[in-house]
Amino acid sequence: MRTGPLSFDPVVVGNRETDAWAAYYRHDWRRFLIASVGMVAAGFGMSPSRTLTGAWYVLRANQMWAPYPDNQPDAARAYMRRFYELVGRTSGLRFDPAEAARLEVEWWRVHRAHQHYGTEEHLETALVDLYAYVYDADRTAVGPAAQKRVEAMDLSDRWVRAGCSLDHPLLTEERRALVASYAALRIAVER
Repeated sequence: MRTGPLSFDPVVVGNRETDAWAAYYRHDWRRFLIASVGMVAAGFGMSPSRTLTGAWYVLRANQMWAPYPDNQPDAARAYMRRFYELVGRTSGLRFDPAEAARLEVEWWRVHRAHQHYGTEEHLETALVDLYAYVYDADRTAVGPAAQKRVEAMDLSDRWVRAGCSLDHPLLTEERRALVASYAALRIAVER
């Protein structure tokens, strides 16, 4: 069965994103790319060459974003714009790739501010903005997916503070939360 942005397998996408997050925080870019290929393939159902290209853009965007505090948000947005251009050409979703990239990197920014400064900016709102825009979905319907993803981020942040061990139980909890987030997102976009 072919998957796509409206018919993805939440378990596969959630597992691959967990792998990508773990690789990101360990700066293991080879593993990040492998996880991104799996995530993009399962989440968007593009051809193998477009999947690899898209995963490369996701990798490069994350590498531009990763250095703290001297990251490169404009470069991260540019790579994510290229990613969303690919998705838009093959998915049937209708959005402006530049706006999708802006919303994507915005939740990264809000999360980083929360991680490092304890800000009360709303991650959930930033994710709802992204999901509602990219999937042209009802904001209320995507709310549960955003809530679960925020829960996964909090678990991930605790995992990072605990030392980033791949066998730490927090990683298993993060995985469950991301799978639940994608299950809720799939329900929302199927409506």
